[in-house]
Amino acid sequence: MSQIAAIQMASGPNVNSNLIEAARLIDDAAKAGAQMIVLPENFAFLGQSEADKFAHVEEDGHGVMQDFLAEEARKHGVWLVGGTVPMQGHDKKRVRQVCLLLNDKGERVARYDKIHLFDVHIAATAENYNESETIEPGNEVVVVHTPFGKMGIAICYDLRFPELFRRMLDEGVEIIALPSAFTAITGKAHWESLVRARAIENLVYFIAADQGGYHINGRETHGDSMIVDPWGQILDRLPSGSGFIMADIDHKHVSKVRSNFPATNHRRISCNLSDSEL
Repeated sequence: MSQIAAIQMASGPNVNSNLIEAARLIDDAAKAGAQMIVLPENFAFLGQSEADKFAHVEEDGHGVMQDFLAEEARKHGVWLVGGTVPMQGHDKKRVRQVCLLLNDKGERVARYDKIHLFDVHIAATAENYNESETIEPGNEVVVVHTPFGKMGIAICYDLRFPELFRRMLDEGVEIIALPSAFTAITGKAHWESLVRARAIENLVYFIAADQGGYHINGRETHGDSMIVDPWGQILDRLPSGSGFIMADIDHKHVSKVRSNFPATNHRRISCNLSDSEL
């Protein structure tokens, strides 16, 4: 058994304030016994506009946010899924939305660049999102060995694309971490259904760490961070506000569930898309 935590925040445009809050919540989760902690998308910075992130773009391997993640993982002796960090990409006019996985020594184990970008108009609230204007998409699926099982990483809008998680399944995924900043209106409609569906159809543990609350830029995020087991049962959740949730997970339980209910072995349609097709 391992204890995994997910942190929920309502981040704003002040990086230092966000890092202080993240450090407080990481400390709380670590003291409660968490061995791995998942931070939400945009944990360190959520600006007034999408373009504001350019003032905080980091080079790969260097920067305030990356240093913070390494120090927190090392200080508390925990594995840390580092929400997202804006990093330089190939396109100078856009950044990469990057999630880092660090081990309990503060060493980077994996990097995932967000593949699916949120270009959406929400008519009910007149909200407009066009991430592709400022974010350059990644094209690599990430599944990595951890002490807790083989873990895949996805970010927010990726949740709506089941073929991504089928690719992870082909690589033996047992746990999926999803840092997110789901909008309030789409979250109310779809968040729980999508999180539980991804866990059920792939028979995995799913750790969904969401932004939750009202933000200085006027945006409201859904919250309801949750940890779901391979049978779709919600082990812990936080409907609103800042805080953390935690649950025991056991990668041997994944094997047991898949053995008793071998749906993942009954697939007849492949989702092995090439990188250029993502």
